[in-house]
Amino acid sequence: MIQYSCTIFLMLFSVLTFAQDAIIGFTPEHAKKEIALEKEFENNLSTKNLDQWMQRLSAKPHWVGTQYGRQNAEWIQKQFKSWGYDTKIETYQVLFPYPKVRQLELKAPTTYKAHLSAVPIAGDSFTAQGDALLPAYNAFSTDGDVEAELVFVNYGVPKDYEELEKLGIDVKGKIVIAKYYGSWRGIKPKLAAEHGAIGCIIYSDPKDDGYVRGDVYPKGPFKNKTGVQRGSVMDMPTYPGDVLTPGYPATKNAKRLSREEAPTITEIPVLPISYEDAQPLLAALDGEVVPPSWQGGLPITYHIGPGPAIVHLKLEFDWQLQPAHNVIATLRGGEFPDQWVLRGNHHDAWVHGANDPVSGMVALMEEARAIGELAKKGQKPRRTLVFCAWDAEEPGLIGSTEWVEEHKAELQEKAVAYINTDGNSRGFLGVGGSHSLEAMVSEIAGEVIDPQTGVSVKERKIARDLVNGGNEKFELYALGSGSDYTPFIQHAGIASLNLGFGGESSGGEYHTIFDTYPHYKRFKDPEFEYGVALASTAGRITLRLANADVLPFKFNPWHKTISKYVKEILKEIETMREKAEKHNDLIEKNAFELASDPRKPFVKPVKMKSVPFLDFSPLQNQMAVLNSTIEVFDQIDPSKLSRDQRNTLNKNVMKAEQALTSVIGLPRRSWYKHQIYAPGFYTGYGVKTLPGVREAIEQKNWKEAQEQISVLSETLQQLNDLIATMNTIR
Repeated sequence: MIQYSCTIFLMLFSVLTFAQDAIIGFTPEHAKKEIALEKEFENNLSTKNLDQWMQRLSAKPHWVGTQYGRQNAEWIQKQFKSWGYDTKIETYQVLFPYPKVRQLELKAPTTYKAHLSAVPIAGDSFTAQGDALLPAYNAFSTDGDVEAELVFVNYGVPKDYEELEKLGIDVKGKIVIAKYYGSWRGIKPKLAAEHGAIGCIIYSDPKDDGYVRGDVYPKGPFKNKTGVQRGSVMDMPTYPGDVLTPGYPATKNAKRLSREEAPTITEIPVLPISYEDAQPLLAALDGEVVPPSWQGGLPITYHIGPGPAIVHLKLEFDWQLQPAHNVIATLRGGEFPDQWVLRGNHHDAWVHGANDPVSGMVALMEEARAIGELAKKGQKPRRTLVFCAWDAEEPGLIGSTEWVEEHKAELQEKAVAYINTDGNSRGFLGVGGSHSLEAMVSEIAGEVIDPQTGVSVKERKIARDLVNGGNEKFELYALGSGSDYTPFIQHAGIASLNLGFGGESSGGEYHTIFDTYPHYKRFKDPEFEYGVALASTAGRITLRLANADVLPFKFNPWHKTISKYVKEILKEIETMREKAEKHNDLIEKNAFELASDPRKPFVKPVKMKSVPFLDFSPLQNQMAVLNSTIEVFDQIDPSKLSRDQRNTLNKNVMKAEQALTSVIGLPRRSWYKHQIYAPGFYTGYGVKTLPGVREAIEQKNWKEAQEQISVLSETLQQLNDLIATMNTIR
């Protein structure tokens, strides 16, 4: 009882303390009203709704093109209409491959035929739905029938191929087997093909995703021996969305590339398998024992090969256009109807998708319901709210990308920001996005109470960061890819956020038949408390953006973050220079050969080219100019501006993220326009900040690196000119 009273006191103290503070972007009078509105909104959130809606949405498999996927979209549409939203379904016709043939066999030195199916779990009837379950495969693998020696490539990322090169092992003409993790899955067949492999197998190793982590399902949440992670291997770092309509919407009568012309379909066949099916293949390998860091969790000694293991891989797909149903629900703003705050989460899943994506989808719906109830009582948002339930996210961010491509011009004129969620569970708040929104998000995170500890979610996040060696600052991470924010920020230049809770509910259900309601209720967020915490956090952000007098963008945190990225690049290029000099010195001294084991293969390394000195002065000078311009902007007091001045200022603030884009886009992938954030060409989901410059340096393309420094400097000048214009509005 004493502990409960203390928790209530902390919660009340937090609310009262906040009530005395100003809110970024609000006059004092409007701040008080906003505080009261957000408190009323939060008090109206219900865990019961989230629980019931998850049971409805995840009752049956609902990948893109399924009947239940369409029924879910129609049911979501019906709910939004009942809450007072003008709601419609916008449908696109997108290419989606369904597996017809999946064969994997070990042909030598022993034989084994892979099962390629997960075993149903007693007590979880969802896993026993038989043919209704989507078979385990990788979408946008090409068809193929190949047989060759097998080579183990660890995670199949660039540094692993560097290690193979040192050992004199070539994968040309071979089939590779790689572990999940280490990078986004689509990078593995991409790199394998670039190195000459003719097929790729991906498996979940128990060290990363199985019994080494903890008890497996059903006893615990981790992946059992038959579980297989599905997922897309579309080359999304080139462009996401429908593979046949790059850069334009996949409408019914759209002009489409042929499948052979589509650059984002893999060049080689690729198949995901369980660690039960992987073990016989790995056990049949001989050759070099893997480096210690490559050793997995299976009870075998891992060898690299090639051979004597020979495998046969055969894949065929039914390549058909399927309908992708986006639900778009609009609540028209009372004062600024042509300024849109967008909020989204996808509704499609690989199978049942209780965690991914339904846990986030039901939180979004509860936000919308509570806001709709306020609007019915006369408390409409000042700006228009657009709630979006995306389809076909799983195979490649398709539904959201096609919608953004179709509405890009209007979005660039009217969108304030896009707020994205996806899967959600128990634990700590994580937020990534445009760093101009960092101050506002930090403010809100200090207001939402963590359901387990009674402190703010901000305080708990910072405590975890400190324990892990971080600092006491609340910071946003930079956005790479992996969810529906990508087309908004990286293609259309719209300020975006991605948020969710997690970190205390690890498991192996991701993209498997085990991502079910029973699994979620046992291991993820049993009482849906963190679902409500997500609804409260994202809902407050949505309302804050919708009702602010001056849009709550602060560019000082943005400048500090970009300055850090510039310093990282300068340090990286100096490290590369020192590494090359040391490497070449060791070659001169014959050190590599003398230090190697004479009884093992040795490939003499070649000298590295020297690293030139690049001219970063245009970038550094522009950052200095921006710093002065931003300092003036951040001192603007909205209470001292007239209504017309605020309106003019807001229209310019809405363009700030677009100022960070380039019409020509990034080298070799022009769909990506943003010059600050992009998924890495060889990391996939992982972000590359200042990508044009950073990746040119990493690829040792010095001419391009210097060119990209100029492009980035010109981009920053665009932002500086825009902010300087806003500074005159006084």
